[in-house]
Order: sequence, then C-alpha cells, then structure tokens
Amino acid sequence: MKRALFICSRNRLRSPTAEQVFASWPNVETDSAGLGPDAEVQLSTEQLAWATHVFVMEKAHRNKLAARFKAHLNGKRVICLDIPDDYEYMQPELITLLEARAGRFLK
Repeated sequence: MKRALFICSRNRLRSPTAEQVFASWPNVETDSAGLGPDAEVQLSTEQLAWATHVFVMEKAHRNKLAARFKAHLNGKRVICLDIPDDYEYMQPELITLLEARAGRFLK
C-alpha cells in the first residue's frame, strides 16, 4: 500500500484536490496538509511518519518542509510537483497536472 501525503501552503486547493483525486486509486491511501499558519490542516509529524510518498507543490514548500521537519524526513523522498497556486479546487487542468506528475509515482 502506498501512502501519499500532499502538501501545499494552506491546504485549501491543490493538496486537497490531490488527496481526492488519488483516494480512488487502487493500493493508494491519501492525506493532505498545509505548511502555512492559516492552513486548514496543519502538517503534523504523525502525517510524515505515516507517509511513504511525500509530495509538495512548489520548491518553496520543500524548503520549508526541510527547515521545519528535517528530523522527520529521514528516509523520506520528497517529490516536488512544480504546480503553482493558480488553480481552483478540483479544477480539471489541476487534476490533469496532478495525474501526470504524481501519478507515475503511485502506479
């Protein structure tokens, strides 16, 4: 079973979309969180411990993640999807990007 954790800034648009899209994939469990102080779901160390795959939307997210959670990233591969904050929740173009960029790691 692959456990995919999707991280963005506020956990309102990109990462919840990714969580929803991949939740229906076989052998994939999903979760999402944000790194910002105003995130709907703030990233926790428990989520990082749970995840087998950690996806961030932007390089800045990878940098913040490494700075704040370095001790919890041992052995974790952090994959940057390079998806800017230009999309609405469940926007078809966002879904297409997510499937193309994250999907290959979750098949």
